[in-house]
Amino acid sequence: MTQAGVERVVAFDEGRFGLKCWFRRRWCTFGHRPPWIVDDRYEWVWVYVAITPTSGECCCLLLPHVDTICLNLFLATVRDEWPDERIGVILDGSGSHRSDKVAWPEGIVPLPLPPYSPELDPAEQVFRHLRKRLANRIFATIEELKDVLTAELQRLWNHPKVVIRMTNYPWWRKGVNTITSSLS
Repeated sequence: MTQAGVERVVAFDEGRFGLKCWFRRRWCTFGHRPPWIVDDRYEWVWVYVAITPTSGECCCLLLPHVDTICLNLFLATVRDEWPDERIGVILDGSGSHRSDKVAWPEGIVPLPLPPYSPELDPAEQVFRHLRKRLANRIFATIEELKDVLTAELQRLWNHPKVVIRMTNYPWWRKGVNTITSSLS
């Protein structure tokens, strides 16, 4: 990473959120089954997130697919968010991330995670938080889901200290400090 000469390191990932909800435990009177509402429609939206765990800053987009076109659009948005910095983007080994068709903007450097290690990506914690907040809910339309996702993400971004607590792992801090101090 030090060879990449980056000034900012962001954790990137995308997560799928759809009209099918995640079931979580529910409290119910003893002897009664909890009422589960089920919807079998398959529509979803992908939440693309790039987080700076050390500061809680982020860039987020709701996009319809996980493909090279959407990734290119998101990378351009990340470039616009932090235009004057050289950015290292930590990402997993998804096929869309490794495609030859990905147009990496000037100043954005891909930094892949080791294979089979999604637990190392701090951005996953944002999806875990969102899934917990959206559990046991049914959405009538994909637009309603997008509105709720946007509101939940806004709550997170308005409280960067919460994002830092969720994503700033000790090993992440140490690695980023090593990278940035070697550049000074």
